[in-house]
Order: sequence, then structure tokens, then C-alpha cells
Amino acid sequence: MSSSGKPFFACVLVLAWGTTDARAETELNAPGQCPYCLGQPELMAASGIVSHGGFEFGSSDTHAIDELLPETDIRWVETPHFELGMGIGGFRVGNSDRKKVRAELEKLAEVLMDVNPKTRQVDAWLQVHLYAQRMEQVWDRFLEIMQVSEDQFPDGKKVWMVGTPYMGEGPYVGQKGKFEAMILPSESTHVTFLSTNFGLQIRRSQRWNVIPRDTMTIAIHTQEDQLRKDEALHGHLAFNLASNLLNGYKHFSYDTPIWLIEGLSHFIERELNPRFNTFDSSEGSLTEATSKANWIPQVKAMIRSGKAPRLAELMRFQSYGDLDIEHHYATWSMTVFLIEQHGQGYACLNDRLHGMKNKQGLQDGSNIADKHRKFFRECLGMSYAQFDKAWAEWALAVE
Repeated sequence: MSSSGKPFFACVLVLAWGTTDARAETELNAPGQCPYCLGQPELMAASGIVSHGGFEFGSSDTHAIDELLPETDIRWVETPHFELGMGIGGFRVGNSDRKKVRAELEKLAEVLMDVNPKTRQVDAWLQVHLYAQRMEQVWDRFLEIMQVSEDQFPDGKKVWMVGTPYMGEGPYVGQKGKFEAMILPSESTHVTFLSTNFGLQIRRSQRWNVIPRDTMTIAIHTQEDQLRKDEALHGHLAFNLASNLLNGYKHFSYDTPIWLIEGLSHFIERELNPRFNTFDSSEGSLTEATSKANWIPQVKAMIRSGKAPRLAELMRFQSYGDLDIEHHYATWSMTVFLIEQHGQGYACLNDRLHGMKNKQGLQDGSNIADKHRKFFRECLGMSYAQFDKAWAEWALAVE
């Protein structure tokens, strides 16, 4: 499960460091220790890597976190749009995902040294390269769904001019800072990281808005649920990245309606693998989950029984704790319907809902329910009731 964090105000402790001193060169996670890119800029660039560490992260930086968790050997990677720390030590490729992982490794083998696409054991360095590639694929899919390109977002240096289209404050779909993820091997290291960086004692996956650096982060540990399995971890990370990307779209200054967040997150995760599913919950609550991979029969059963949630009902939810399993089925199915059948309208709705400004030029998410209803009709050409009917007819016909 994953829960959304409230904005946290903190000072950023920047500790400048490099990898040229003797101590850093002997560390297992030092960039030069990577057997695939050797820490060489040209090989890293060819594989879409900016760096293997030495960047700000959370409320401090990679060096401070290495010192905070000395028994956890974290491999760090920075890509054009993400920063990732992985301290879980690799994985064994299972029979169920062998074909997928081999295809991913074949792509890496085109630009990196000594990558064996047929390996059954992915070591920690290869794993972090693999996850960097996977995160960038989520980025590409998000831009495709939103029907936008990178060059539409500001560079983070210029001040927005009233009267011009507003696309946020920075280049990362509107955020100034790159999106982050931390993946740790135990609940104890997870809590230590969250407590030290954000003052949290959360024991499950957590998303957080790092206001001083204008970035959004995710913290995950693999003792939770089935996350020791690579297939489950891949989807879980993608689910949470989708949530942060949508909330950060055109800058995170107010919350996106929950049904849109949950629907897109399920969509992104289930595109990868429907066998493992993440369900958001609020702190202190447990959300009903399911181990079912095929949700289509459940959606049809809800509709036929007259128990399917209506869009107006979904728009009233203020907390992830309000969602039961039927709401998860519905948000996912409605999102599939919109993306596949009304992609331009879905992109339009998200464009209009995000980055809203008032007359003073300030971001303004007030009366978002009324604005959602208005934008929905203008972008989709349907009232809520018309949408409910069109979605139900489509869902009943899906095989």
C-alpha cells in the first residue's frame, strides 16, 4: 500500500562531496565500481545515466544517507528525470518474467559492457541500471497519455508571465526538481530514512512532497507485501511514480482528485503486469485489496448488479481511506475507457485541472469539484450521467 504525504517544510542540508577521495573509491557503491558503465561519462550517457551518486536527495544528499544507513549498500543513479537509491542487492529472474527481463537487458546490452541478457541473477549494479530504464519508460508513457512534450515545460529559471500558458515551475512536468525514489531492504531502514529526512514513522510505502527542493519522493521497502519479487516491485514503483507525476503535473500546489490519481496509477501498474496490484490507503486505515489479476469480471458484476460507483460519487472522496475494492475497480476501468476511447478528452481534462491560476496569478485549486464537472463536460462532451452510461456500456462489452 502507499499513502500520500502532506507537504513538509524543512531546510535542505547540502553536503558537497565527490568520488575522488580514497575512502569513496573503496566503497562498493562508488561510481567507478559499476562493472557495466565503469563510472565513465560516455557509457553512462549512452545508457541514459547522468550520475551514480553525489546529488541531493530527500532532505539531504546521497552521502548523508549512506552515512545514515551504513549497513545498507545503496546503489545510486540519476537519469534525465529521476533520482533513485536502491539498497536491495539484486534479484533472481523467475520463469514468469524471464522474457520481459531478457528484452529489457538486451536493450541495456546495446550500450553497456558485459550485460548478459540471459542471466538468471541480476546483481545490484545491473538492477539499478534496469530500474533507471524502467523509470524513464514510465516518464515516456505519462507524457504520451497527457499528450505533451518535454519542451512545453519551463526550464525553472524564468518567471511565468501572466497571460501566457502556465505549465508549472520547472522542467519535470512542472516541478523544478527531479522525481525521486528510495527502495530499501527492511522496514527498519525505511523508517530510519523517513524519520530522519521527513519526521515520519510510516512503516509502509510513502509518497512525500519535498517543498524546499520542489520535488516529490517515494520511499519503499521490500519487506512489505510481495515486493521482494521483482515483478511486484516494478509495478509498485510504477504505480507510485504515476501518482507523483500526475500530482506534480504543471506543479504540485493542490491535490488532484483522488479518482484520477488512483485510476491512472492502477492503469500504469496493470499495463506492466496485472498479477500484482497496489492499493492506496490513508494512515491508520487498511484498504480492502484483491489478489485477482483479471478485474473485468468484477467490473461487469458491479454494473449488472447496479452497484457500480458513479463518477459524482468518486469525486466526493477526500481520502484514500474512503475507497473500497469496488472503487478501485471502477477508477481503473473508467481510466482505461477514457485513455483508450477518449484519449484527447482525458488529456484535456488533466490539462485544465492542473496548474489552475486565480486572477492574482496564484495557483488555485479551490472549488475543484465544480471545476472538474465543468472541464469534464467541455473536454469529454458528456455530463457525469452520460459518462456513467457510456462507460458501463463499454465495460460490459469488453472481453
